[in-house]
Formats: sequence, C-alpha cells, structure tokens
Amino acid sequence: MKLCVCLMLLSITVCTSADNPLYRGGKFIKDAVGGAWDMFRAYRDMREANYIGADKYFHARGNYEAAQRGPGGAWAARLISDAREGWQTDTSGRGAEDTRADQEANAWGRGGGDPNRYRPAGLPSKY
Repeated sequence: MKLCVCLMLLSITVCTSADNPLYRGGKFIKDAVGGAWDMFRAYRDMREANYIGADKYFHARGNYEAAQRGPGGAWAARLISDAREGWQTDTSGRGAEDTRADQEANAWGRGGGDPNRYRPAGLPSKY
C-alpha cells in the first residue's frame, strides 16, 4: 500500500513538472490572471496617487509587473493596454500623441525596462 502511494505521488510530480501542453496552458492562464491583477493594481495606485504627470509611470509599472510573470502576463498586459488606449482615443479627446506616449511606456515596461524612467519627481515613495 505504501509503495502504491509513493508511486502515485511520484507520477503526479513527474507529470506536473514535465513539459506537457496541459501544464503550460495552465501556467499561461495563471500568469495572465496575475498579469491582469498587476495591471489593475497599477491603475488603482494611479487613481489613488492622483499625481499630475505620473500616468506614464503607472503604465510602465503595470506592464512591467505583468510581463515579469511570463508570456501569459505579457499577453494580458498587451491586451489590457491596447483595449484601454483604443477606448481612450475614442472617448477622452486626449489625442493621438498622448496615446502614442502611453503605448511607448506600455511597451517599455513590457519589454523589461525600468518603470522609474517615467517616474515624476515628487511622486510618493509608496508607489
């Protein structure tokens, strides 16, 4: 009986650590959900900070944190960023230049660049 339990645990361990499509798919989804949460947290912090000129920093930070999770996180960050910029372009009236600058910050963060490049002077260290 003990041998049977040991063999079962060993096979489960081998199956979950093996490079199988089911495991990769599950990891991608987990990373995507985590990446979406990172994006939400950056947006929530941006709203809470309400700091003029910090928009690009929070864009870069959200994308950076999401992409650090892996391909699923980077995918979620790109999807959310593109959807937000598409919506913002149509409704906010801020113009193409602001959208271009936001997308540059998004790509910088997703590519692993330091979000502090966009950090404005005086933004509280809490963020």
